[in-house]
Amino acid sequence: MSAGGLEQLCAAREIVVTCGSGGVGKTTTAAALGAMAASQLGGKVLVLTVDPARRLATALGLERFGNVETQVPPALFAEAGVEARGELWAAMLDTKQSWDDLVRAHAPDAATRDAILANPLYRNITAKFVQSHDYIAMERLHEIHRSGRYDLIVVDTPPTRNAIDFLEAPERMADFFSSRLLRWLITPYRSRLVNAASKPFYTMADRILGSQFLADIAEFFVLFQTMYDGFVERAQAVSRTIADRRTSFVVVSTLEDAPVREAEFFMQALVDRELHLGALVLNKVLPAWFADPAAAEVAGRLVRDADEVAGALTHVPLPVAGEAASGASGHLEPLGERAQVGRVLREIGQSFDDYRIVATREREQAAVLARHPELVVSVPHLDHDVCDLPGLVDLGRALW
Repeated sequence: MSAGGLEQLCAAREIVVTCGSGGVGKTTTAAALGAMAASQLGGKVLVLTVDPARRLATALGLERFGNVETQVPPALFAEAGVEARGELWAAMLDTKQSWDDLVRAHAPDAATRDAILANPLYRNITAKFVQSHDYIAMERLHEIHRSGRYDLIVVDTPPTRNAIDFLEAPERMADFFSSRLLRWLITPYRSRLVNAASKPFYTMADRILGSQFLADIAEFFVLFQTMYDGFVERAQAVSRTIADRRTSFVVVSTLEDAPVREAEFFMQALVDRELHLGALVLNKVLPAWFADPAAAEVAGRLVRDADEVAGALTHVPLPVAGEAASGASGHLEPLGERAQVGRVLREIGQSFDDYRIVATREREQAAVLARHPELVVSVPHLDHDVCDLPGLVDLGRALW
């Protein structure tokens, strides 16, 4: 693959969505891509995280950020030794605030808006219901993209299986608000009539749950259905945005068994949905020189001939038969030194061979994973944690 592949991908797209299981460096990769895009490509770049983890703020040198986009101070780029051509911004989804903003923007009138915001069920759903988080994340992404404020949006999603819910949330939400179950639930309260078939259910439900609880449910959905057409329209718009040629997905993984399975699962899901799989980023990959035949031969010799190599290094000749046991040569101390050097050399050779086996397995796994993405980028183990902007820039250079 070309060295500039990820640079070209970010230059050609308006939305890049990073996905992967937990603990593989997905959030850090998203931030590093955003930092490199802002510094190298110019324009305005937003890193939008819908993963509740707050690691991104620390890595970007910000004390905190939330629903409102916050610019990363340009001075931080200068401190990292980078002359930024553009601007880097960051935002983290605030589910409750985003829902409130959505209701204020799309409620048909002020009375409906205030009734929805005051409804107890609305407050509970927007705070605790997982699907509401997924849906509003897609709404927020669509709203920011449609505003045209940014040249590139890099999205950091929840861990893989939840990311599928993230993708399907608009369609699920639209289906729910048009479902027969919902109509069956709210019709008696809307019409004030309870037919013979549903009356036993409501009598029992009132006794168990309380009539006020059912009234809150009915009121909530009656009010929300006033925005149904808008929900469906926006859900379709979001789906078009995700499927558009301007959007691409980057799957992040390590080559451990569980993350590999997650990466395979999500890449297949993207292919099945005909979404653009732009790249696979493999983190913490062993260096390619573990596959060097000459290095493997040296390691093999260290394992086989450690004592002989140790003798050459310590300039101690090999003893004749029985000499070491009798001590006749007077070399007991040097021979002990040679034995210690031999043990160390043997361990080094064996350790290299063990890593070579793991590296070979990693290459085989990478070859299998490379079937779907247009680009595969390998990032080696770093000798430090990425916890600030200079670290993100270093990682970004490895990705770029």
